[in-house]
Amino acid sequence: MIAASFALSIAAGLALGVVYWTGGQPQLEGLFLAIALGGIGTGMVAFAKAYLPEGIVAEPRGRVASTDEEVAAFTADFEQGRAPVRRRAVLVRLLLGAFAALGAALFFPIRSLGPRPGRGLFRTAFAGGVRLVTDDGHPIRPADVPVGGVLTVWPEGAVGAADAPTLLIRVEEPALFDSEVLAGGTVGGLVAYSKLCTHVGCPVGLYQETEHLLLCPCHQSTFDVLRAAQPVFGPATRRLPQLPIAVGPDGFLVAAGDYREPVGPGFWDRP
Repeated sequence: MIAASFALSIAAGLALGVVYWTGGQPQLEGLFLAIALGGIGTGMVAFAKAYLPEGIVAEPRGRVASTDEEVAAFTADFEQGRAPVRRRAVLVRLLLGAFAALGAALFFPIRSLGPRPGRGLFRTAFAGGVRLVTDDGHPIRPADVPVGGVLTVWPEGAVGAADAPTLLIRVEEPALFDSEVLAGGTVGGLVAYSKLCTHVGCPVGLYQETEHLLLCPCHQSTFDVLRAAQPVFGPATRRLPQLPIAVGPDGFLVAAGDYREPVGPGFWDRP
């Protein structure tokens, strides 16, 4: 019975891994997991009943070590139990096999975490020379954005990319920008910032033209357009990344490179 319990647990653990690897089926996974754990439990209880000393043992308080006679008696009783020692060794190996099979099956759910992100969180589809386009894919000239205007733009060929929405804003005087904004790459009064709030990634879509402030409607984080989109109010603690822009040979706006820092909220290995 003990050997059968451990062997059944091994088979159920392997079956659990196979079912998960081939696409998964919740009912079968639950059944095999129950059999694997139940087999281990049943086998251990039966093992204890069959091979461990029975009865109640009482001894006076204060004694710590067994006497030589007690050790010899226990050893003789254990060695001359209901089955040969070699059978106990086989059962121990089967128990270890059951644990190993179940442990191997439990590694399979790691697949559910999806592919490793690699450096994907640090890059977007923007790159040097990639044109800025509207939602319908049309490229943009500097004159297409009036003073005080705001336009959501994307990298050409990646419209709708989750990490790429960018706000293109024109202010009335380029001289209003501080040196950090200008060094980030502007075209006249045009500046481009990531539309993803650095708090939890909500779209920053409200622009107060007279104050030159961008507002995130989710938690009211507010960013100063003239000072490299530094946060001036709300829970956000990091500025909106600036996209360097330029004018291409054909007169359309292009990215002068990718964002120089990761867009969106923080993550585990962000500098």
